[in-house]
Amino acid sequence: MVLKLRGTPRVSVGDVEVAAIDYTDWLDSSELLTGTPTATEVTSADLTISSVGVSTASMTIGGDTVIAAKAVKFKVVGGTTANSPYSIRVTVSTDATVARTAIRDCLLEYV
Repeated sequence: MVLKLRGTPRVSVGDVEVAAIDYTDWLDSSELLTGTPTATEVTSADLTISSVGVSTASMTIGGDTVIAAKAVKFKVVGGTTANSPYSIRVTVSTDATVARTAIRDCLLEYV
């Protein structure tokens, strides 16, 4: 079973959205995300996900400031089913001496 992240962002059908996932609580204090993360929709084929990457600058997610390389962001287009959450599976690695990999699902609800 893949861990599901808290919070479900809500967007309007037809929106182009940039989503971001904060990994700060999962990472050790000096550990950073690295490499090329992936993001794939697992509930349908409605969404097009692109521009997946590790954050390169500080950003605000859910009202919290997240420093560079502690978040993954991606562009989402194409939600067509209102009032139904889409599940997106994100996989990312770290720069730890023994590299770790996180696989998390986040939900995006179109209204």
